[in-house]
Amino acid sequence: MNQARPLAILGGTFDPIHHGHLRAAWEAAEALDAEVRMVPARTPPHRPAPVADASGRVALLRAALAGQDRLTIDTRELDRDGPSYTVDTLASLRADIGPDRPLVLLVGADAFVGLASWHRWRQLFEFAHVGVLTRPGVSHAPSGELADFTAGRRAERVHGPAGSVVDIAITPLDIAATAIREAFAAGHEPRFLLPSACFEDEALLAPYRALRG
Repeated sequence: MNQARPLAILGGTFDPIHHGHLRAAWEAAEALDAEVRMVPARTPPHRPAPVADASGRVALLRAALAGQDRLTIDTRELDRDGPSYTVDTLASLRADIGPDRPLVLLVGADAFVGLASWHRWRQLFEFAHVGVLTRPGVSHAPSGELADFTAGRRAERVHGPAGSVVDIAITPLDIAATAIREAFAAGHEPRFLLPSACFEDEALLAPYRALRG
């Protein structure tokens, strides 16, 4: 692997993985010419526990990512006990890849606005750049201490190992895992919101079909 090529990560519960996640990761990979790793969370600090367990979500991810090699899976949060704090994940990745390779944390515009509520959020910039996944017409101007902290960190492209904020334009796909779970609970099959490979093995989606009342 060329050490100058950025490594980017997209975290989440992926409960379940869907085309919105995948398209955002793919477009970020193209925009940054980066390797992108999907990092499923073990214990999200700010939301309820996932419907599917860790092995089930990883199996869905593997099915979804089959046939390409630009997006991969990184299970380090699943292998670590306790809450899945992003700063710990970035510290672990930085230790693995060394001090010089660019590392990019990919976040949605809404998540970026709330970044100051994250655990040890200022340290995120010591380990990585922040790539903000932006959609046309969606504002993500930070306020307060986040605005002050990032005021001089805006950049048009990733340069150096860490520290900047870079906007990455993505195609707006209004797909939400919550809506997919609700569809399963209502007895529907949310085809074409998830990769077709996820439907090829009945066991992959069994936790979501079990939501039916």
